[in-house]
Amino acid sequence: MILKDLLDYFNIEDNLPDYLLEQPFNEVFLDGDFEKTDDTYKIEVTTRQDVTHQMFIRPGDEFPLIIMSVLPNGNLNGMKFGQNKGDVTYINEL
Repeated sequence: MILKDLLDYFNIEDNLPDYLLEQPFNEVFLDGDFEKTDDTYKIEVTTRQDVTHQMFIRPGDEFPLIIMSVLPNGNLNGMKFGQNKGDVTYINEL
């Protein structure tokens, strides 16, 4: 599944950089809880392995897409995707 499919599924119509629309993501997000607060969309799902995955979509922001996972031991990891292809920041233990 690519991000564009996920946006269609949740009826998110905001514009994101073209390269992000083609990024592959796990289908687990389709089962997530969806909420919108101000200009941020959040999809959150907890897997059977007790890992909570969060996707933050913030059109127009410096990092319009953030993926964060909270591991059972409390550690965090994830990625922040920038406006341009290749502009990625990895998130480890905040």
